[in-house]
Amino acid sequence: MATAKGCRLYIVSKDNSEENAVWVTEVWDSKDDHNNSLNVEGVRELISQAMPLLDGRPEKGQELEVLGGAGIS
Repeated sequence: MATAKGCRLYIVSKDNSEENAVWVTEVWDSKDDHNNSLNVEGVRELISQAMPLLDGRPEKGQELEVLGGAGIS
């Protein structure tokens, strides 16, 4: 995601309370930037490699309006 326009944060984390749970945290400048990230070279290929490892489709995340914080400009 380093080359995706508008990606401020992309973190993959292991859930310590659920052995097989993984969390992906993303912060984008806009919904359009997030949608357009699927057009970044290699992204669709990585998604297709990850899908067989998942137990079903990922759950839809939350959409929040960032009001401020450290590292936000």
